[in-house]
Amino acid sequence: MTRWKPAALAALASTIILWPADGVPAGSVHPGPMSRAEAFARAEALTALGRQMFFDPSLSASGKQACSSCHDPDHAFGPASAAPVEMGGPDLDQPGQRAVPSLRYLQAAPAFTEHFYDSEDEGDESVDNGPTGGLTWDGRVDHGKDQARIPLLSPFEMANKDEGAVVAALRKAAYAGAFKAAFGDDVFDHPQDAFDAAVEALGTFEQSSVDFYPYSSRYDAFLAGKAQLTAQELRGRALFEDEAKGNCASCHLSEPANDGEPPQFTDFGLIAIAVPRNPAIPANADPVYFDLGLCGPLRIDFKGHGEYCGLFKTPTLRNVALRKSFFHNGYFHTLREAVAFYASRDTDPGRWYPKNADGMVEKFDDLPKAYRGTLNTDPPFNGKKPGDKPALTDAEIDDIVAFLGTLTDADQAGQ
Repeated sequence: MTRWKPAALAALASTIILWPADGVPAGSVHPGPMSRAEAFARAEALTALGRQMFFDPSLSASGKQACSSCHDPDHAFGPASAAPVEMGGPDLDQPGQRAVPSLRYLQAAPAFTEHFYDSEDEGDESVDNGPTGGLTWDGRVDHGKDQARIPLLSPFEMANKDEGAVVAALRKAAYAGAFKAAFGDDVFDHPQDAFDAAVEALGTFEQSSVDFYPYSSRYDAFLAGKAQLTAQELRGRALFEDEAKGNCASCHLSEPANDGEPPQFTDFGLIAIAVPRNPAIPANADPVYFDLGLCGPLRIDFKGHGEYCGLFKTPTLRNVALRKSFFHNGYFHTLREAVAFYASRDTDPGRWYPKNADGMVEKFDDLPKAYRGTLNTDPPFNGKKPGDKPALTDAEIDDIVAFLGTLTDADQAGQ
């Protein structure tokens, strides 16, 4: 599968807040036209406000769960625990359905498109790279403010019964005055506008470069000529980029873009790799339940599109060494296991998948047979069969894991 380079879509990423230029509709929480300096000052104010909201547990139905409870800043805004899913709901007893992703390095994610044609792809704009972009594991929203709505209202996350419940909590918050200063003294008199303002502030905070995309890893310093990698890390990098070996860089882009933008370590595409079914997720106790990513159940606009079933977003690998659970269902709990799965999914399926009553390995057990045509078979899979030599040796897997350890941001290095 051919993959695109982030420079091709950098112009599509909304990294600066745009403000109305021709008046303000009644009830709007936005200001009128403003200078560039005023716009940046406002962005700073919303960033500060969003930061306060992000750490405020009173914005949940339980009164005990903030955004930061699952997106821990000390773990690159990902989960601190090794649990495959987090608990939420009014009594914090409702399990989620997917692993919590990191919120770092999402600023360049383009809007979702069903068919992406990369003008930089070997000069051939006719190549369809398939579903690309968006946020969340299934790409169902395009902007941080839309992503922020999901946990605030999800029954198994912060579990507010509606937007009005969030606004009621904001009215009582210690920062209610700052909220009114940013959005108008009467903002709480318009509950829908107040809720829209709240998620806008959260989305603005999540665009903060200091917190969310510092590019401060040792690999970034290496690319800038300010640090060295060890011999093992250099071998790991070569294997990571080798199209016949790890081939990781085909989706997790590791080279700077043409404009010098640091590598994102994702192409923002959606891909099916058939991670084993995780029995530790309560929803999976139902044998007819399957999380099929792009075609549902959490995303509904592609329901019935079998060609998209099993596809999940390719996450950035920045700070991946900090994680304690991997992939959309948190099945693996070490980075080495995750890399080894790629190396031997098809050559040693019995290592990863359970056996049926007849002793046969139930390969791809979390993806119904009807949808297995979506599976990625590029290297390191590459049409291999049980008993074939895997693409990577144990030593080579260790080398790749060592390289991935260089992607940890400086502020996270002690975690």
